[in-house]
Amino acid sequence: MTDPRYSKLAKLLAEYSCELKKGENVLVDVTDIPDEFTVELIRAVRATGATPLVETRHSRVGRELLRGTDQKRAKLMRAVEMFRMKKVQAFIALRGSHNASESSDVPGKVMQMYSKTLRPVQDYRVNKTKWVVLRWPTPSMAQAANMSTEAFEDFYFNVCTLDYAKMAKVSQPLKKRMQKADKVRLVAPGTELDFSIKGIGAVECVGSRNIPDGEVFSCPVKPSVNGVIQFNTPTIYSGTKFENVRLEFKDGKVVKATGSNTKKLNEILDTDAGARYVGEFALGFNPYILNPMCDILFDEKIAGSLHFTPGQAYEDCDNGNRSAMHWDMVLIQRPEWGGGEIWFDNELIRKDGLFVPKDLKPLNPANLK
Repeated sequence: MTDPRYSKLAKLLAEYSCELKKGENVLVDVTDIPDEFTVELIRAVRATGATPLVETRHSRVGRELLRGTDQKRAKLMRAVEMFRMKKVQAFIALRGSHNASESSDVPGKVMQMYSKTLRPVQDYRVNKTKWVVLRWPTPSMAQAANMSTEAFEDFYFNVCTLDYAKMAKVSQPLKKRMQKADKVRLVAPGTELDFSIKGIGAVECVGSRNIPDGEVFSCPVKPSVNGVIQFNTPTIYSGTKFENVRLEFKDGKVVKATGSNTKKLNEILDTDAGARYVGEFALGFNPYILNPMCDILFDEKIAGSLHFTPGQAYEDCDNGNRSAMHWDMVLIQRPEWGGGEIWFDNELIRKDGLFVPKDLKPLNPANLK
């Protein structure tokens, strides 16, 4: 018997997140997830009148392919993936992994080359299709969250199928404030950072792109970032875990970067000219996600958090920065994490993880659950 939660999540992805229509083509791209859910997702896609295409991947196989990848193969993959992406109107991806560090022994230069070569496919998908991306609950994710496998699965399905329509409604005032704001100031232990988001715009993320969801994002004016930011959550990039990442900015550029693996951190930030500039600034407010678990699709939505992202900017909120990299780094500002403040144009917007203005208080956890 199929888990009834599978059907509920599949229906949400097809009907709410991607708003699939009759006649559309949909690429379902899955890695290390149960066939039972892939089947439910195919059925949910077909129920809308859309046509599903399915790509089934395995992380261990992917690692082996990456280890021996050269420029010739990367260009071939780009051509194949781009051809297929241009044939679909929507993209649904689910990523499971029994080992979050599966690709940690792939040489950094190989990962950089492959990411840079394949970046046009991701850019096309992000900007030209309806899409949603999510992780699949695995024992390794449960372990990272310090939870039993069963408890984590219950948490996962609760957070992934919450009332996103309600979240969409109450996020609008924050979106409007970010659209109008100029100067932003971030304050936290080890953090004093100033930048402008004037004229960039803002986008609410409420279940239509990522599941789980719960953020509004903008982007700094490229040369405006000055100061220092100290992230207090671990982050995994290309299979390597980093902690205590600290970035110093001058006129928009990371001029000094340190952390638990400073050498590799700087190697990644040297991927290309845009990797040391910022492509996203966002505030997270999912009421059910409170602690980091080294999975960015969850961590960037943590209630009372923000993320600041070296690398590629989205076209929806574009400062012109281009990079093969997009690395979301998370700072939690709730009291138990050291607290902190966010200011827009000299108005206190959020203090110690809670929104202060009356129109934003519905986004606080007690009101959003």
